[in-house]
Amino acid sequence: MSTPSARPRASLLLLAYLAFVSLGLPDGLLGVGWPSIRGDFDVPTEAVGWVLTAGTVGYLTSSVLAGFTLARVGVGALLAGSTLLASLALTGYSMSPVLAVLVGCALLLGLGSGAVDSGLNAYAAGAFGPRHMNWLHAFFGLGVAIGPLIMTGVLSAGLAWRWGYGIVAGAQLVLATAFALTVRAWHRGVPASTDAGAAGRTGLAAGEDGPAPVVRVAIRDTLRLPAVWSGTLAFVLYVAIEVSAGLWAFLLLTEGRELSAAVAGGCVSAYWGSLFVGRVVQGLVAERLGAGLVLRVSLAGMAVGAALIAVPGPAALAVLGLVVVGFAAAPVFPLLTLTTAERVGVAHADRAIGLQIGAAGIGAALVPAGLGVLIGSTSVQVLGSALLALALALIALYEWGARRPSAELPVPAVPSEPSVPAVPSELSVRPEPSVPAVPARPGSDPQTSGPVRPVVDGR
Repeated sequence: MSTPSARPRASLLLLAYLAFVSLGLPDGLLGVGWPSIRGDFDVPTEAVGWVLTAGTVGYLTSSVLAGFTLARVGVGALLAGSTLLASLALTGYSMSPVLAVLVGCALLLGLGSGAVDSGLNAYAAGAFGPRHMNWLHAFFGLGVAIGPLIMTGVLSAGLAWRWGYGIVAGAQLVLATAFALTVRAWHRGVPASTDAGAAGRTGLAAGEDGPAPVVRVAIRDTLRLPAVWSGTLAFVLYVAIEVSAGLWAFLLLTEGRELSAAVAGGCVSAYWGSLFVGRVVQGLVAERLGAGLVLRVSLAGMAVGAALIAVPGPAALAVLGLVVVGFAAAPVFPLLTLTTAERVGVAHADRAIGLQIGAAGIGAALVPAGLGVLIGSTSVQVLGSALLALALALIALYEWGARRPSAELPVPAVPSEPSVPAVPSELSVRPEPSVPAVPARPGSDPQTSGPVRPVVDGR
């Protein structure tokens, strides 16, 4: 069972939730705004690929680099600078005269968003518990849902699409200012670059009484850890399942199971809604039952849901499978992030999380595209089988990683609990309880029982 983490500061927690909402807002703007953008720039529909590619490249680059520079730059400074960059990029969207400028702004937006995503996940993995970790990712989905509403409202009011990006740019600027004003507060809780021996497990901050001393480790030492790369691959597989199911479900339900477009669209919305609801509900469950148990049950649930999609049958069976996959998958991303320090060691966690967030971008871009090629060469019915194969591979990878001992950096012995250590046998035979202390004998090992303390209870 996960150890409960120290209560986070309310102001930082609020900013973290708002930041995750802001991460999702731009994703929701493009889908509704693109027809208007395409018309303004007189470009074909498929030109959106340039925007998406530029954003993905920026996101992958900054999310990986953020994990390797977080300890040096600091969480607060990284969040403030990256959010400001995202605000400037969105302002560029609203003022772009041609598509080429918009593509350049998409690259900048990806750089800002990737760094914020990586930095916040690294901080939250050490400072927040399973409940808040799940809820933070649920609020990302809330941001994705609010984005289309903003752009729809702008267009319905007769305004240009540029106003939608301008509104979100203003919100990002306010958030960047808040991060800048709280830079020192974020420094107090940076968990993953601290003393590996003083940091807690599964979501505990490095030290409740203050930050532990920073332990510098070489980058090559992080990259040599098998757990780093197995965790990175796990994120590729997980995000591939999540995005592929949402991307190709509409085609499966309309062409493969003969539902109407309106009904199929509602079912796809139900899939994304089950992800949001699952993260809200299972955030509480994970805090009570522990991240490990919830992860295993969730991964098994994803496989069951994928099997329901793969089985030939009525459309209702496939819809049920989609909802099961969504609800079961809900806590996997946040809990895999939360338990990164368990798998790789606390001193390597920042870098590992950066690699994992970058890998998530690869899983979201390459695997669904490859699955589209497979569907084009066979039929959409292959979707369920592909999701099932990915889910089983993810289960096998997680179990392999969970059975490996975590990598810990060798550090000097530090008493981790305030309780009195075991009393050496020399003290237990003394008849007088008032003896203040016994010096260590020459040649004895001082690390076996901790520092010698006065006998205070008469033993």
